[in-house]
Amino acid sequence: MRYAWLCHPVTVAGVVVLLINDHLLKQTWPGFVTGKLSDVAGLLVAPALLALLLPRRADLAATVLTGVVFALVKTTETGADLASQVWTFVGGPSRVLADSSDLLALPALALAWWVRGRGTGPDRRHVMIVTMPLAVLAVTATSAAPGHPTAVAVEEHDGRITVRTDASSAWLSEDGGRTWNPTSGADDGKAPRTAQCVPYQATRCYRVAANRMAVEQSDDGGHTWRPSWAASPDELERLSRQYGPHDRLESVALAVQHRPEGHVVVVANGADGILVRDASGDWRRVGLPGAEPPEVDLALERDVALFLAACVLFGGVGAGLRRHAGVYTGFAAAACVSVPVVAGDPFDPGGFPADVAGLGGLPFLAALLALPVSGAVCLGSAIAGRARAVPVAVGTLGAPLVYLSVYTPFQGWAQGTPDSHAAATALAVLLTAVVLLAGAALVRNDARRAHLAGTSTSSPT
Repeated sequence: MRYAWLCHPVTVAGVVVLLINDHLLKQTWPGFVTGKLSDVAGLLVAPALLALLLPRRADLAATVLTGVVFALVKTTETGADLASQVWTFVGGPSRVLADSSDLLALPALALAWWVRGRGTGPDRRHVMIVTMPLAVLAVTATSAAPGHPTAVAVEEHDGRITVRTDASSAWLSEDGGRTWNPTSGADDGKAPRTAQCVPYQATRCYRVAANRMAVEQSDDGGHTWRPSWAASPDELERLSRQYGPHDRLESVALAVQHRPEGHVVVVANGADGILVRDASGDWRRVGLPGAEPPEVDLALERDVALFLAACVLFGGVGAGLRRHAGVYTGFAAAACVSVPVVAGDPFDPGGFPADVAGLGGLPFLAALLALPVSGAVCLGSAIAGRARAVPVAVGTLGAPLVYLSVYTPFQGWAQGTPDSHAAATALAVLLTAVVLLAGAALVRNDARRAHLAGTSTSSPT
């Protein structure tokens, strides 16, 4: 009965609408229609999925629970915040907003209840096998977290410095950029200032470098310029992985303020927020006060770590096989390739090679089906092939160690230690090599002992 609910054409249509709307239409035509369409489709699919997790004959409870949770999420900030944390954990960075107008979608639950138990046909279970992963993928495909504000202008007036963003938000400092507070007020309408000389010191001037995250200074009234501050290559690498390709990673405007202790320079540093040069001459990246910066994207390093870990796992087990090595090797290779694909974003073209990027989620769906099949065949081959215990243990324990050896140095780099991506790469290679060499030595010693044991058993007594 519950499988029939999931396989009903209306529920399947809801799954398809969720996938297309949340991954394509919302990005192309954001607004009221696509937002409400997502809510309606979600309310059609969620009760059927929830019913699979509840005891039998709990279909009504699944429908009611879906409505209650949806109402709490859409009418309370606490519910929206909890939902955001859950979806972020399940499907990546997401933001769920409380909006009571979304309650207009609740009548969709009546349609979901009406289609309950009306899925018929001899191929219902086959449809369910395909629909289940798509449904889980669809309901976790919530709206991505909103874009990060970009600092675009700086104004200085009556001892106050205001930095404005492209999101109609602004920050105010009354102490020369040491502390910042959110503020409101209309934009003065002036074009952002890209260069300014120090008040009462006309020979010292500053300007933002064109199309770069850098500031230049002049000590001769603007005749010649030299670098004053610039983001390092590793800082730019981190920032490019924190923000999307369309965010401005460049210094776009500045203001210079005279202070009793010297002068300060405040720069609108694009997606990186606010940059301040204090009276002592030290530059400090402030960011956007109170705004949590996005995490550094380590998808590439994570995928490499997952691939190598899978290779160690399946390779270790395969090294101990006594039979069926050929079948095992083929399916193990398919499983190793599928692991990083399944772990990635199925609808992010940047997550796939250029020649398959246009296929959208097809590589993900293929890997989603291939991984459990390949894993099951490898497990059966390992059991039937009487894999030796030591190689199996080496593969099982070595896989997480290899993952940590590859990924941990880059996690440290994302936090600033080590400062260089090249240093993180060298550390990852060194740690991984140690783990692999230790595992290979254990497997080799076990194979030697097995060979000697086999020789002694077959020799005449």
